[in-house]
Amino acid sequence: MTGAVLGDIIGSPYEFDMGDKAKDFPLFSKRSEFTDDSVMTVAVAEALLDSEGAPDEEIRKKLVESIRRWGKKYPDAGYGVRFNNWLHSENPLPYGSFGNGSAMRVSAAGWLYGTLEETRRIAALTSEVTHDHPEGIKGAQSVASAIFLARTGKSKAEIKEYITNEFGYDLSRTCDEIRPGYRHVESCQQTVPEAITAFLEGTDFEDVIRTAVSLGGDCDTLTCIAGSMAEAFYGVPEELKAECLKRIDPEMAQVVTRFYEAVNK
Repeated sequence: MTGAVLGDIIGSPYEFDMGDKAKDFPLFSKRSEFTDDSVMTVAVAEALLDSEGAPDEEIRKKLVESIRRWGKKYPDAGYGVRFNNWLHSENPLPYGSFGNGSAMRVSAAGWLYGTLEETRRIAALTSEVTHDHPEGIKGAQSVASAIFLARTGKSKAEIKEYITNEFGYDLSRTCDEIRPGYRHVESCQQTVPEAITAFLEGTDFEDVIRTAVSLGGDCDTLTCIAGSMAEAFYGVPEELKAECLKRIDPEMAQVVTRFYEAVNK
């Protein structure tokens, strides 16, 4: 979860192709701030923690409540138009989105469950409350699956094979092949494979983050997704954990702390 939030914070100054597509950049600056990616990551984590062991319909209800509460708490975090409309709707129903929001907020689902099957089921629920298009659901499930596989000791080769076979993403391109023509796009189809590739190529947590940022595009979200997987595989250096907690609000930090207490119990 910290990996996702750090990816968002570190990538945020370079969103909308504002970087120079290089890995050599300062990890933090005055413009390094959390965005909607972090807010929604926290919201989903809180909902899943609050609905442990509940039936699916109760989990969906908790997700809607938590996402809307956190979204309204941070109204200027950078939501898309359709999602913002959903936040303020009197009758919030899923709206067929395949935007990358489903994949960037799902990281808690990769950690909180004991089997891959349950992880995929819960990941789908976190997507379906808004992003109920098959590609939106696939984006969430693939990221949560990669996290589960990474934290349970699978190799990158095994993770790549599983994601390719189960979800059909093309992971054959290298980051050097992706980088020149890659531009800002907000769909799962054109964000999740690139984020997974950055994770697969990175040599440690920080290198995954730098590789993801170097691709450009919707940089905070892509790096949020890559960072969530990198944490599960490599862990997060203590100094970066401390920096993360300094850059989020206390109420968000409380959910982060509660999440790790649940994971480590």
